[in-house]
Amino acid sequence: MKRYVNPPRPDWESLIRRQGVDYAGIRPRVEAILQAVEQEGDAALQRLMREIDAVDAPLEVSAAEIAAACRQVPADVQEAICTAKSHIEAFHRAQRPREITVETAPGVVCVQRPVPIASVGLYVPGGSAPLFSTVLMLAVPAALAGCRQRILCTPCRKDGSVAPEVLFAASVCGVDRIFRIGGAQAVAAMAFGTQTVPRVDKIFGPGNPYVTLAKQLVSGRCTAIDMPAGPSEVMVLADRSTPPAFAAADLLSQAEHGADSMAVLVCTEEAYAEAVLQEVERQKRSLPRDTQVEGALAHSFAVVFPTRAALLEFAEAFAPEHLIIAVAEPEELARRVTAAGSVFIGPWSPESAGDYASGTNHTLPTSAWARSCSGVNLDSFLRKMTLQQLSREGLESLAPTIVTMARAEGLTAHERAVTLRMEAL
Repeated sequence: MKRYVNPPRPDWESLIRRQGVDYAGIRPRVEAILQAVEQEGDAALQRLMREIDAVDAPLEVSAAEIAAACRQVPADVQEAICTAKSHIEAFHRAQRPREITVETAPGVVCVQRPVPIASVGLYVPGGSAPLFSTVLMLAVPAALAGCRQRILCTPCRKDGSVAPEVLFAASVCGVDRIFRIGGAQAVAAMAFGTQTVPRVDKIFGPGNPYVTLAKQLVSGRCTAIDMPAGPSEVMVLADRSTPPAFAAADLLSQAEHGADSMAVLVCTEEAYAEAVLQEVERQKRSLPRDTQVEGALAHSFAVVFPTRAALLEFAEAFAPEHLIIAVAEPEELARRVTAAGSVFIGPWSPESAGDYASGTNHTLPTSAWARSCSGVNLDSFLRKMTLQQLSREGLESLAPTIVTMARAEGLTAHERAVTLRMEAL
């Protein structure tokens, strides 16, 4: 990991800039996949499964396969999944919005009503680590919101099977249908619909650059998506009140996600930074995902600032996906944070807790999108619909305002929709 000591403010831009993903290089391939699935449906999906995954299997996972897979999940893993699910349910259930009714003027009633998105598609990455925890983070709030149709796509393994833990988590969360489809083709199937895969109204879930670009492309055409997303990242603000081993473990827990991940240490003492980085070197030697870790650390860094205020200012500029505040009196800094996907306060709040079981959602904005986007929450699966009802007297009282504004905008039909009613009175 590179080291920087009190870098001047003009140099921050180069530090907070994320490693670029070459979307231009993969765009032709992603566009070709989207077009093929849109035009050919299941035939394209089956062909792509053979070409990319070297698998020839049914697109949909059968009920018998799900039941058999669930029996393979060890009892302790089943219990852990169910415990995490209960915590995620508790936190997301508390987010349920209420209907708002306001009489803005006599005889004029306006309503805002939360309405569930009817059909949602959940994408769960497979790859080197099947992220069954992501099933919980997406399927639990989808169920609580009342989405009528909840389907899930996930890549299959080399033998054509889907990780039993993914199927168990989907089963206990009440996912309606599961498909062994990954990559851009899964996004295309959910966006356009095929003979087997139903079209959905919104697509959720993280993925590799092909998945991310496919989501961005379909969002410009026909299907909403949860948020912009890129490689995962963590920033750790730490001082001597936190053992260096703790801070190092948090940095490595994010680095092992993949070679494109990013881990940043920010502290106020060079000696402490050096102690943490030595711990990183020591701990990483025992990690099995060493290729991913080495790749991530190659573009990660530590930075030392003279004051706590500078720590916070740099964190706000960076706007990390995960922000760990492991300093003395961490609550004081946490109260002032405005740009982070999720914040972990104190030395006993590892990022792993939010990834799995504290109850918050781990599907979060990356690449500084935390300045303007929220992580997935219950509202992500709802839309807010407005209603209004005017009595005759209510319209009479508003008529002069409406007519004056319509005339000023030159919209005669708008004006007439009111004046005709006034004449009818």
